[in-house]
Amino acid sequence: MITDPVSGDPGATEHLRETQTSRRIIYRGRLLTFYEDDVSLADGTRAQREVVAHPGAVAIVAIDDKDRVVLVRQWRHAVGRALWELPAGTRASDEAAARTAERELAEETGLRATDISPLATAPLTPGYSTEVMHFFLATGLTEGPTDRDADERMDVERFDRDGITGLVRDGEVDVKTIAGLGLAGWRTAVDG
Repeated sequence: MITDPVSGDPGATEHLRETQTSRRIIYRGRLLTFYEDDVSLADGTRAQREVVAHPGAVAIVAIDDKDRVVLVRQWRHAVGRALWELPAGTRASDEAAARTAERELAEETGLRATDISPLATAPLTPGYSTEVMHFFLATGLTEGPTDRDADERMDVERFDRDGITGLVRDGEVDVKTIAGLGLAGWRTAVDG
């Protein structure tokens, strides 16, 4: 039984629990596996859920000594355009999240950090995916070589607070970037 963090009641969420009764693999890819699960709700109602299994990922808010954030721009085929994003990447199954953050920062940007500290860990899209995102703050940056995957093409730039606000306002970033920036104290005020 899970204790509810708000009420402290160990049974506070039992009326919401869904119990998996069966699972079918729909597709198994290089990175993702798609499942169709049959579930039973607490009141006995039966339902189906589609689940995308993902190994988890990291996102790094790298801030240089001039108080600029490092972003990478890459083409995102699923949305049909390039976006500016925090350096990020998928965890290897046996790799600690902090090690993944160090590796991805170096691979994508060429930067190394003297300090990488955790900001938060949270499910990214819990309505259909198992992916958990680990957010890190990286400071004390030094330059080095990149080591990108063979199919990775990206631009690397540093943005001050006004530049970040403009990118967010113009819809040029993804939600993990907005979340990571917020966790690092880079709140952007965007008029709607």
